[in-house]
Amino acid sequence: MKKLGGGHEPTPMSDETQAKVGKRLDDVAKILAGALVAVAGIMTTLGLTSDIVFVALNNESWPIYVACLCAILAIVCSIVALLIRPTRRGNLWETIVLVLGVVFYMVALSVAVIGASKAAGGNGRPSITDVKLEGPRSDLKLTFTVHADGVDTWATIEVYGNAVTRHGDPLDGVADFYSSTLRPNDKGVVEQRITTPVVVPAKAWGIEVGAVVANGPEQCETLDQRGPTCAVIQLP
Repeated sequence: MKKLGGGHEPTPMSDETQAKVGKRLDDVAKILAGALVAVAGIMTTLGLTSDIVFVALNNESWPIYVACLCAILAIVCSIVALLIRPTRRGNLWETIVLVLGVVFYMVALSVAVIGASKAAGGNGRPSITDVKLEGPRSDLKLTFTVHADGVDTWATIEVYGNAVTRHGDPLDGVADFYSSTLRPNDKGVVEQRITTPVVVPAKAWGIEVGAVVANGPEQCETLDQRGPTCAVIQLP
């Protein structure tokens, strides 16, 4: 019986056409199966080595976690798509699954770029190394190195040296014997070897040197990702 209004029933998809559509979808699924390889390739291209990855994960670099999770979800979608039978309804479900997989794949690649640039650039936290205190108390010389990676171009590292009591508290009314402001180079690196004479009062127990990120916390014991670094040396 002919339908009113001149409508036509849709032509059913042949088995051969369904198989061709299924093959094209399977090809997409196989591409998504390499999501982790693609993410790792982007990170490697941007200079993110395995050592830096471990440092980034230790510093809770969320983009790397998100990129890896999205890449795994893209692989899961590709596996599910490959297991769906190439029928008309199966091709529809496979298309839906692959669309989700492509979304996860693109998010993984995009976030990988953010994570790589963030991790490879360092965290901007300063460190003090190679501390040496030489000479008699009347003619002391202090030498140390300040280093920091990934410092923002507008930021500074404040370096100071002062006399402290046995408990590490600054002496009242005694100014710092050393103070400087360091800026990063074009690569965001601060590297400075400092040698300075030390003038301290007789009641001082030791000296403290520290490096503080601009606008960052100043307490040495603070639990902050960009907290300061401090070193206390007992006077001879």
